[in-house]
Amino acid sequence: MWGKEKINPEEALYQYSDMVYRLALLQMKNKSDAEDIFQEVFLRLVQHQDKISDEEHLKAWLIRVTLNCCKKQFDSAWRRKMVSMEEQKETGYEAEYEENVVYKEVQNLPEKYRTVIHLFYFEEYSVKEIGEITGQKESAVKTQLSRARGILKEKLKGEFGYEPGI
Repeated sequence: MWGKEKINPEEALYQYSDMVYRLALLQMKNKSDAEDIFQEVFLRLVQHQDKISDEEHLKAWLIRVTLNCCKKQFDSAWRRKMVSMEEQKETGYEAEYEENVVYKEVQNLPEKYRTVIHLFYFEEYSVKEIGEITGQKESAVKTQLSRARGILKEKLKGEFGYEPGI
């Protein structure tokens, strides 16, 4: 896509916008917060485009920046003091997953499990790549994947016609 040329933010936006938005939505659990994160990530890309060497580095960079922006948003004083209100039902990207039981349960996982599940199953990264992106050892990623799968298995018992011991 880029070869030895500089990263083109417009092409990156076109190619990776869905990935960044899905990850932000999964982390933030809120469409408007996910949109804010999305904008922040691509603004940072424009500012730092000359530091990115190739397409593989770009994808990892976008994921890392998205996760960092989400953490920053969660840690902000405003968000800690915010009182949640029942959200108006919105249509859009998340609407297709609204009725998906598995997706709902993935959203309810603790952040560290949500992140590795998303990167492994939705973005199709290997355990090693997830470790590099998140700054963890492969063994920690494997443990988190295993625990997340266990939690999901427990919560989804009976949902798909499977009952242990039958």
